[in-house]
Amino acid sequence: MKVMIRRAGNGVLSAYVPKKDLEEPIVSQEKEGIFGGLVTLANGWQLAIPEMPEGTTLPVTVEAKKLASSDED
Repeated sequence: MKVMIRRAGNGVLSAYVPKKDLEEPIVSQEKEGIFGGLVTLANGWQLAIPEMPEGTTLPVTVEAKKLASSDED
């Protein structure tokens, strides 16, 4: 699914999913950098974010994969 990753003025990372009209803060990330690992959103979704070249600036739209959860949306 297409996901836009951005950083708010207060420094908080968030993910926007246009298809669901959903924007949620990113509460944890598997790697120090956002790219190439799993991130967890405030609503509990886990997204696999693809690798991106070093120096990729935000905001950026990526093709992320939502991992299955018990409350499928």
